[in-house]
Amino acid sequence: MSKRDPRFNRKERIRKKISGTTERPRLSIYKSLKYVYAQVIDDGSGKTLAFASSLSKELKGKDEGDKKADAKRVGQLIAEKAKAAKVTAVVFDRNGFPYHGRIAAVAEAAREAGLQF
Repeated sequence: MSKRDPRFNRKERIRKKISGTTERPRLSIYKSLKYVYAQVIDDGSGKTLAFASSLSKELKGKDEGDKKADAKRVGQLIAEKAKAAKVTAVVFDRNGFPYHGRIAAVAEAAREAGLQF
């Protein structure tokens, strides 16, 4: 029997306190070893309002091989898509990951593009 991943424990602890509403949906970030994913979720209705990742069609061909730069582009793209969905303020969900590196890059780029946390 393997031990449970500590990230899942942190994720559950965070999700007890954070919930997305219609006025302030949840901006959830996930990172794999290669890619970064971000989505804006209304937990009340259970719907995803906007989605962006480093695999998105809008970001194809802009890959520089730098993961942090890709994360910044994902942050800008998710902010643009959220604005198109008429979302200006969100609740940030780091999904159990430390607020560092690529997670922080997505958040800062989204803030610079106009999303309010």
